[in-house]
Amino acid sequence: MPPTLALATSIAILGGLDTYITATVLPIPVWVTFIAWASFFACGGGVLGFVKSVASNWIGVAIASLCLLAITTAPGSPTLAAISVGLGSGIMILAASAGFLGYPPAIVFGFASLVGTTQATGHGVLDAGLTHPTLVAGFSMLIGALFGIVSEILAKALTERPGAAAPAR
Repeated sequence: MPPTLALATSIAILGGLDTYITATVLPIPVWVTFIAWASFFACGGGVLGFVKSVASNWIGVAIASLCLLAITTAPGSPTLAAISVGLGSGIMILAASAGFLGYPPAIVFGFASLVGTTQATGHGVLDAGLTHPTLVAGFSMLIGALFGIVSEILAKALTERPGAAAPAR
């Protein structure tokens, strides 16, 4: 199968599976898993892309959590929100300068996913328990990256000719 068709087939199957799983047995935001899945490919794919993507996404989730925590000290203050998000944005770029991160959009994906998760779930950063948005967004980003690596492996398997030996590395 041609590589593009193999990847399209892989993502179609796994995208449906991701949607079904998040709508039934694993109630996490499917859109966060898809953002993380895209982040995996944007970070280059493979094991290194997986590590880079998850680490960057989680850094973004952590920075957003701290920004939202600061914002809760003066709810309804656009000035504090602007300062907090402005500082958080600068910190994201500084964090991206760390050698293993190096891809600012993946950090922003994590930041935005956490903020969106708080809005979508109605849970704030002061809530406790397994529904805490930091945990939900972080876990969802990990699941999305796992879907990314599985889709890459499946696409590769679909491009191999039956009976052909795999190339040596």
